[in-house]
Amino acid sequence: MTNKPKLLVSASTYPRWQADQEPGFVHELSKRLTKDFEVHVLCPHSKAAKTYELLDGVQVHRYKYAPEKFETLINNGGMLANIKKNKLNMFLLPLFFLAQIIALYRLCKQHNYVIIHAHWIIPQGLCIYLLSLFKQMPEYLVTSHGADLFSLKNKVFTYLKYKVLKKAKAVTVVSNSMKNHIDKRTTLNNVNVIPMGVDLDTLFCPIKKKEKNRLLFVGRLVEKKGVLDLIEALKNLKLYDLEYHLDIVGFGPDLAPAKALVNNYKLNSYITFHGPKSQKELVPFYQKAEVFIAPFKVTQSGDQEGLGLVLIEAAACQCQIICSDLNACNDVVSTLNYVTRFPSGDISALSNAIKRHITTPYKKPEMPENLYSTYNWNNVAKEYSKVLQHND
Repeated sequence: MTNKPKLLVSASTYPRWQADQEPGFVHELSKRLTKDFEVHVLCPHSKAAKTYELLDGVQVHRYKYAPEKFETLINNGGMLANIKKNKLNMFLLPLFFLAQIIALYRLCKQHNYVIIHAHWIIPQGLCIYLLSLFKQMPEYLVTSHGADLFSLKNKVFTYLKYKVLKKAKAVTVVSNSMKNHIDKRTTLNNVNVIPMGVDLDTLFCPIKKKEKNRLLFVGRLVEKKGVLDLIEALKNLKLYDLEYHLDIVGFGPDLAPAKALVNNYKLNSYITFHGPKSQKELVPFYQKAEVFIAPFKVTQSGDQEGLGLVLIEAAACQCQIICSDLNACNDVVSTLNYVTRFPSGDISALSNAIKRHITTPYKKPEMPENLYSTYNWNNVAKEYSKVLQHND
C-alpha cells in the first residue's frame, strides 16, 4: 500500500470494530505509527468482527481460533479473567496458540516486515519466540502491560518469559515499578519505560463545572481493579448519612457480583452501573466527577495493574483521586495534588478516604506539564517509533 517499512503489531486486546468498547490503547498507538510505518495488526477474531479490515489506516488481520460462538477467551474481561470465570475456556488455549502461530507464519511469509511489535510477553511474545526456533523471523519489540509480567509465576512460565525477553531486540514496560520487577530478576539491559498514552489534546480536557460529591470508577470489572472492595467501602459510609453518587463505568466478570452487593447493601440510590463506554463516551463522566477512585489490588495469582492510565484521564479532567498504594501508580500520582493513597485491599482505609473527600470542599487539581508531555499520545508514539526504528 505504501513505500514505508512494514510493521507487524501482535496483540490480544484490540477493538473489534470502530468505536468498540474494548480497551483500544494498542490501536491508538498503531494508528499513530502509520506516520512512519505501514502498520499491520494481528489479533484474535471474535463474533461479528471482520477477519480483515482497514481501520484508521491500520490493516487489521483477525485469526479464528474456534467456531465463532466459542471465541470467548479474550473479550469482556481479558484472558485471565475469562479463564477464572469459566474453566472450560482453558481448553481454548491450545487452539488459540496454534491459530496465532499459523497466522503469524502466514503473514510473515506474505509481507517483508522490518520488525514485529508484540504486546504482552505471553501469549504474543511467546508465539513469536517459538516460531523463531524453526523459521527466520523479523526482530521483535515486546511490550508488557502488567498482567503478563506479574502473574503466571510458576517455574515454566517464568523461564519462558525470560527466554522471550532475552531474545527480543528491545523490551518496553509501562511503568518504573515493572522495570524494577524485571531488573531484580534478570540481567537484561534492553528494558525501557514507555507508557501507553491518553488523548490529552481533544478528548480528556476539563470543564468549568463539577457535580458536588460525584464519584467515579472506570475500568474492567475484574478482581485486580477492586470494584467489589469499593462497594464494601461505601457500605460502611451508610452510618454517616452522606450525600454522594458513584458512577461505575465498565464491564467484566465481576459485574454480577457487584450488582448483587449493591442490592444486598441497599446502595441502589447511591450507585449507578453504566456498562462499557467508548473513549469518547467516557469523557463526560470524568468531567462531572469530583473524585476518581482507583482501588487497585494484587490478586492471588499475582495479577495487578501495570500503570493505570485511568489516573491520567482523571487528572486531565481535574478529578481529585483516591488510589491504592500499588507501586505501579507512583509514576502518575507522585506529581499530582489532591491525591489520597490508602493500603491496597484495606476497605476501612478506603472508606475513610472517601469520607474525607466527600466532607471536604472540592479544590481543583492542576495537570502537571511533565505528565502531559509523558502521556500525550503524540509523544508516546514518537518514543515507540524511535525504538522500532532502532534510533536509540
